[in-house]
Order: sequence, then structure tokens, then C-alpha cells
Amino acid sequence: MTKIVVKNTEINVINVNGEDYICLTDMIRAKDGDFFITDWLRNRNTLEFIGIWEKVYNPDFNYGEFAIIKSHSGLNRFKISVKEFVSKTNAVSLQAKAGRYGGTYAHKDIAFEFAMWIIPEFKIYIVREFQRLKADEHKLLGWSAKRELAKLNYHIHTDAIKTHLLPAEITKEQMSKVYADEADVLNVAMFGMTARQWRDNNPGLKGNIRDYATINELICLSNLENINAVFIEQGLAQSERLMKLNRIAIHQMSVLENWNNNRDLLK
Repeated sequence: MTKIVVKNTEINVINVNGEDYICLTDMIRAKDGDFFITDWLRNRNTLEFIGIWEKVYNPDFNYGEFAIIKSHSGLNRFKISVKEFVSKTNAVSLQAKAGRYGGTYAHKDIAFEFAMWIIPEFKIYIVREFQRLKADEHKLLGWSAKRELAKLNYHIHTDAIKTHLLPAEITKEQMSKVYADEADVLNVAMFGMTARQWRDNNPGLKGNIRDYATINELICLSNLENINAVFIEQGLAQSERLMKLNRIAIHQMSVLENWNNNRDLLK
């Protein structure tokens, strides 16, 4: 469940089977006067659009039952609820939800047409806000993917430590200290400080230094973990590894930042 704000109206967006559905119940609050979703659904143009959409995207759509419903549109006595429409036609473009975030939801394609029915200007703003939402989600997904990559490479790193730096028969406390020391080799090379120094400098923040890293920093950190594992296998001293890793971090961050800047200029 996510939210967008359009013309001072808060609108819920949910994901159904990998598709985005926007709350029509929230959207209708932006329309002045007494209007109902059933008013929109009984409109012949609305039904024709939904019918075409369902025919394209829903192989289980009951087009025969839909044809009967559409034939009644335009009559004063005709009225149909979303729940009844979905039940009779097996439509997937509309969803009637109960509970805390209940209401009528529509696939984004349908919801944008509903926005046009509310106010033409409203459609422009909701499309813009929805695109902004998806762009933010894409950035977050990219950050999460890089964070997971860093975690996977950390296992390669710790395996090298276990194989080459841990003597036999040590205590858990000694083992933890070796791992922490090696993690701080990467932290100092990348961020210029140890994990403890970061916590001391940021007492109000939860998590650790890597939770607040940028995507570029996570990419570079992931590379450093693999390189350090190789250095450990080669038997390089920790001080020598730290100096080499720091120079590599400076170079890689410079390349990544320049690449991002050049890409932004080309947009």
C-alpha cells in the first residue's frame, strides 16, 4: 500500500498480482457535488472502454454477460455496482476491497480514465504523481538490489577471513573481533571511519553505516569486499590492504560519479 497526493487529495495505490490499482473512492473526493462511482460505471463510454481493456488483457472476461450489461446503459433505470459488475463479467480491471483500506480500486489504465471524468486537469496531475511514485520505487529497488549484492559479497569476504586469517581453536569473542576488524578495513577504506566511529557520530540513527550508503558507495563497497578477499588469500598485511583498498575506492567512486553526471547531462 502506497499513497500519492493529488490536488490536496490523498489517494491509495495497491499492488494486485504485480499490477498497480488506484483507489477510485479516494479520487472521487476531488470532484465537487454528489457523484458516485456507479454514475461513472453506468455511462456507455465507460463501459465500452472497460470492455475493450478486458478483452485485451483478460482471457476469462465474460463478454456475453458484458454485452447484456452494456445494452442497458443509457437507460434511466440502469444502475450497477462494481461488485455486481465484477461478479457477472469476471472483470479484473476493477476491485472492490473491504477492510481498513477498503473502497473501489481500478487498474491504473482505467483509473486514469476515471480521473478524466472527475476533472480533465485532475488526470494530468494524477498521471504526473503516479509517474513520480514509480520513479521513486525504481530508485529504492535499485538501492535495495545493491544492498543485497553487498551482503552476498560480504559472505565471500568473511569466507576468505575464515580460511586465511582465523587460527584454529579460537573463542567466539576472538572470532568476532577478527571479523569486525576486517569489516572496519572496508569501512575505513570506503567511508573514512570505523563502524564505532560512525555510531558515535550518529547517535540518533538506527542501523549501521552501510544502511545509509548511496548506491554508488554500495557498488564500490561490493567491489572492495571481493578485492579484499583476494588480497587476504595473497597474504597481504592488513595495513597494506587498507592503503590499496582506499586508493581503489577513491578511483572507483570518481568513475561512478563522473558516469552518473554524464548520464544526467544526456537525459
